Amino acid sequence: MPNPALHSIHIHPVKALRGQAPHEAVVEPWGLAGDRRWALIDDTGRVVTQREHPHLALAAAELLPGGGIRVSAPGLDPLSVAVPDPFGGTTTAKWAGDKIETVPADREASAWFCTYVGEGVTLVHLDDPAVRRPIHDPPFGRPGETVSLADGYPLLLTTVSSLDALNSLIEQGDRPEEGPLPMNRFRPNVVVAGTEPWAEDDWQRIAIGEVVFRVAKLCGRCVVTTTDQATAERGKEPLRTLARHRRVGERLAFGQNLVPQSHGTVRVGDPVTILG
Repeated sequence: MPNPALHSIHIHPVKALRGQAPHEAVVEPWGLAGDRRWALIDDTGRVVTQREHPHLALAAAELLPGGGIRVSAPGLDPLSVAVPDPFGGTTTAKWAGDKIETVPADREASAWFCTYVGEGVTLVHLDDPAVRRPIHDPPFGRPGETVSLADGYPLLLTTVSSLDALNSLIEQGDRPEEGPLPMNRFRPNVVVAGTEPWAEDDWQRIAIGEVVFRVAKLCGRCVVTTTDQATAERGKEPLRTLARHRRVGERLAFGQNLVPQSHGTVRVGDPVTILG
């Protein structure tokens, strides 16, 4: 088997929207630069995701210089959105048990998303993760660790071999027509090739190139993984198979959550070193 290496990188500028796959990315304390710094909230402040609106999978966001974004979606003209000025005031976003102060985008951006989502939503930006959102997940989060608008941790890692193993289990199950599943069902940040299936279960510290990460906890999966990211249609897999073969406590596990321990740039092809 070849040595482990970084197979691909994925950045989702707006939470729940389709992202992009650059060749390299800067690692910041709260995640990859530009990843999940924007999100949609409803009229109560709750963050809106594909859990409630699977058709968000068909909308896309591209990073622009300076942190702005260009969004596109079926039936709408693309729109460029600048980073809003925090001195204009903040609004509270509610997500994963946290109340996070965010900065609303301009009215044109929110109106664009209202049209697409079909209900009242506001596009918001997380201006300073270092101040706005510490990780609240004892005993897995540590003092001083912060996160963007991701579900709970700065980065999500998956491996090619574990997806192959999962797809093999799906093929042997009672809904083989739903497989094989592509990696985008799991919306990772970094994908590693050259490992044994499920090897990542036992990792504690790794390095991607020269950047070191703490492996915090296995990632529990939700209904978003059953959403076809190309059509927004939902099925039963992979949750059906994960429930049979990858139940860890109350979680259906696939992938590992990472916390950066150093800074730098990761690149596709970088060696992945298991440190513990």
